[in-house]
Amino acid sequence: MPVDTDTATATAFWTLAPGHGALREEVLPEAGPDEVRVRTLFSGISRGTESLVFQGRVPESEWQRMRAPFQSGDFPGPVKYGYVSVGVVEAGDPGLIGREVFCLHPHQDRYVVPATAVTPLPDGLPAERAVLAANMETAINGVWDASPGVGDRIAVVGAGVVGTLVAWLCAGIPGTRVQLVDVEAGREPLAAALGIAFASPERAQRDNDLVIHASGNPAGLRLALTLAGLEAGIVEMSWFGASEVSLPLGEAFHSRRLRLRASQVGRLPPERSPRWDHRRRLALALKLLGDARLDALISGESDFRNLPDLMPSLVAGSGKVLCHRLRYPTST
Repeated sequence: MPVDTDTATATAFWTLAPGHGALREEVLPEAGPDEVRVRTLFSGISRGTESLVFQGRVPESEWQRMRAPFQSGDFPGPVKYGYVSVGVVEAGDPGLIGREVFCLHPHQDRYVVPATAVTPLPDGLPAERAVLAANMETAINGVWDASPGVGDRIAVVGAGVVGTLVAWLCAGIPGTRVQLVDVEAGREPLAAALGIAFASPERAQRDNDLVIHASGNPAGLRLALTLAGLEAGIVEMSWFGASEVSLPLGEAFHSRRLRLRASQVGRLPPERSPRWDHRRRLALALKLLGDARLDALISGESDFRNLPDLMPSLVAGSGKVLCHRLRYPTST
C-alpha cells in the first residue's frame, strides 16, 4: 500500500543530552504485510523511568536491560525512549484498520510496527485513559509479587500513579485494610476519589502484614521498614537508577525477620509464567482501566509539539505530576 505524501515522514521526541530533548523528523516506512501504520492520538509520560532517562541517570550496567521495545539510539543518548502510545491503525493489517490500539512505542506522531505489537482497546475504554496501561501493568505485576491475602493489613508508600494503582487493586481484595501513604497531603483527594484510605508518614498505621514501596525516594523505603509487622514482607517497586540507597538494616530489620523483595515489570512472577505472557497481562491491564474513576490519575495534558520545552518541568515537578498525557495534532 503506497504511503501518502503527507505521512511519508514522522516526528519523534529524542533525548539528545541529559536534560535536553528535541523533536526530530524521520522517514516513515510503508507498512508491510504483517505490519500496521499507527497514527498517534495520545501518549503518556512514565515520569519515574523517563525522568531517569531524560537526566542521563541510567547506569551503564542497565543499558541493555532498560531498552524499550521500539527504542532508537543508545543510553545515555541521543535516544528515542518511551513506551506509552495510544493511536488508531490507518494502514496495514485489514483486520485492524480503524481500530484504536495501545503500543509500547516512544513519543512519535506516526509509526510502523509489527501487527503483533499493538493491542486493540476494549470496547468502551477511552483512548485518553488508555495511556495508563503501562502503569497498570506495573501495578498488576507488583501485586502479583506481593501476594496480598484476604484480610491483610497493607500499606502502600508512595501515591504516584503506580503506588495508587497498587493500593486500588489491593483494596479490591475482601477484608483488606489498605493505607496509601505519602508526604504530599495534596494526594489525599486522589485517594478519596478511588475509595482508598490516606495517611501522612506520621499518621500511618504500623504492624502491617505487607508493605509495598513505590515512592521512588529512599526515605520512603526506610519508612516502609518501620511500617512492617513481625515476619512481614516489603516489596520494592521503585527503581533508583544510578543512585545508591542506604537502609537501617541494623535496627529492627533482623529481630522482626522482615523480607525485602524487588518487583520489576519486565519479568512475570515465576508462578505465573507457565500460563501468562506479557500480552495477556496487557489485555488485563486495559480491561481494568474501564473504571472512569481512574481518570483522576491524569494530572495534565499538553500538545506533543511542546514536549522539548515541557519535559524539564515535568521531571522537576515530582510532587504534582502524576500521569501527564500528550495530545497529538493528528487527534483533532
